Amino acid sequence: MPTNELDRIDLRMLAHLQTHARSTNLELAEVVSLSPAQCLRRHRRLEEEGYIQRYETRLSAPRMGLTVVAFIHVSMERGHVRELHHFKDLVGSLDDVLECYSVTGDFDYMLKVTARDLPSLSRFLMDTLMKLPGVAAVRSSVCMDEIKCTSALPLPG
Repeated sequence: MPTNELDRIDLRMLAHLQTHARSTNLELAEVVSLSPAQCLRRHRRLEEEGYIQRYETRLSAPRMGLTVVAFIHVSMERGHVRELHHFKDLVGSLDDVLECYSVTGDFDYMLKVTARDLPSLSRFLMDTLMKLPGVAAVRSSVCMDEIKCTSALPLPG
């Protein structure tokens, strides 16, 4: 849905929710200068229309013992088109994989993966990812320092 259907109140509401998802309806109503009832109606409409996909808690990977983040480029064997749905299903079920994208360029997929340490990442690459049907090659880059990590989208206005 195009954002031109959103007014400035909707945009303020979405901007606030991106950084304060646990706000109560009363707090949100105060931020956007609406009555709680009007705010709740708008909030529900934004959810129903798909502007808000879900709410989640972002955990600290290092505090959870996951100290390695890697970006992995995956090349699929040519002629394995029938295996792509199977590959996507398997990758989608792997807890180590935080994100997976089909990409253009020299590789077919790019994954963001987390692991406890480098030996764990190596085991994931060799014992799991490389054994998936149709995978021809992988190339990984280990993240040295996280500069910015957000799920907040840039909003107009």
